[in-house]
Amino acid sequence: MAATRTIIDDYRRLHPGSQQLYEEALRTFPSGVTHDIRYTTPFPIFIDHAQGSRKWDVDGNEYVDYVMGHGALFLGHAHPLITQAVVDQAQKGTHYGANHRLELEWGQRVKELVPSAEEVRFTSSGTEATLMAVRLARAYTGRDKLLKFDHHFHGWQDYVAGTRAQEADSPHSPGIPEGTLANTISVAQPDVSYDLSALEDALRTEDVAAVILEPTGASWGTLPIPQAFLADLREITTRHNTVLIFDEVVTGFRVSPGGVQARFGVTPDVTTLAKILAGGLPGGAVAGKAYILSMLEFREDPAWNAGHRVAHPGTFNANPLSAAAGSIMLAQVATGNPHQHADTLNEQLVNDLNYVLQQTGTPGRVYGLDSYFHILLGKDCPVERDGIEWPADAPPPPRTPSALTATLKRAMLNHGVDLMGGNGGFVSGVHTQKDIAETVKAFEDTVGEMGVEAIV
Repeated sequence: MAATRTIIDDYRRLHPGSQQLYEEALRTFPSGVTHDIRYTTPFPIFIDHAQGSRKWDVDGNEYVDYVMGHGALFLGHAHPLITQAVVDQAQKGTHYGANHRLELEWGQRVKELVPSAEEVRFTSSGTEATLMAVRLARAYTGRDKLLKFDHHFHGWQDYVAGTRAQEADSPHSPGIPEGTLANTISVAQPDVSYDLSALEDALRTEDVAAVILEPTGASWGTLPIPQAFLADLREITTRHNTVLIFDEVVTGFRVSPGGVQARFGVTPDVTTLAKILAGGLPGGAVAGKAYILSMLEFREDPAWNAGHRVAHPGTFNANPLSAAAGSIMLAQVATGNPHQHADTLNEQLVNDLNYVLQQTGTPGRVYGLDSYFHILLGKDCPVERDGIEWPADAPPPPRTPSALTATLKRAMLNHGVDLMGGNGGFVSGVHTQKDIAETVKAFEDTVGEMGVEAIV
């Protein structure tokens, strides 16, 4: 009797070209990848081209894409308006080493959409944006320490990599000086118990310049945060004269045209932005109150410029290509039409995936917010729900084991769906009903195969 073919067997069979390229990549890149999240065993897929909501790998396999440029492609791959803007600008020049009209248009669009954006400074990435935001907060307050929440991701720069020593599953990266880590305080994200004592104690006793968080919860809402907490956090930080930073690199322009702060009516002092901001090209920004962004100003006073002003160079800040793409993207965002489309499809997707789990008796839950979703497998979860969000009165969702996530990623790829990180994704303004139907069928097949292999 022939042995049963496994998920990983099918993965190898379907992706021989990717395997060959990965073997070449191992001779050039550490572990053969250029971004941690793209590391997949036994090898990642290599993409050849993409259009709209779909992409095709070097073996000719077609995928419904929910990675969407790590969340940057709210209008899908190669959107005609953005593509034309980039092509037109490339013919005029890609880098002027000078100011230009497009950067002004781009910045004005940010100001029009984001409530906290009295002034804007562009960077080349989200990591650079959080680096600048923290530095501005320290310069403004004259304090050194930063308070963050466990598992909240703010890029890979040193200031935001600290975590509590007891968080064994989230260790800090080697190479960061202990002196730098000593200035980062990481506390548990509030859960259903809504205990803010650790936060209050830290702001009362420590020299905290800023509090930074992902405003929908850790890992773009994988661990959702109580929405009422944002208003309380705003009050607490104001009372302690501490700068409040919303990291809206993922949620900015997605949760609403103005981000989380516009949707929930809580305005931070500083906001970090990237991804959707630049229309699929590299680009980030720090937006915030003028009295904080003024730390970047040149003044007539030489003593200010030499000893108080925060310096900020950056070769590709607000480069013409990113500005062209970003301006077109934000013009579309401002209409709200992509949000209505993506949010509606995401709600359908989440409900249909949960129906698959229910019908197959598979433990787990799919949940999300607006146009993003997360898949939790292998754990018993609350059944009663209000919409697609994780129930506000339920204990926080546990994390899916990494081995199970890796299997889910491989199996869904075998069936023509690419998930972000293996257990979630972003619905865009160009996904279709056909995409949703194919995704649900792929998930149903995947869950069945994982059951046969006793993986879930």
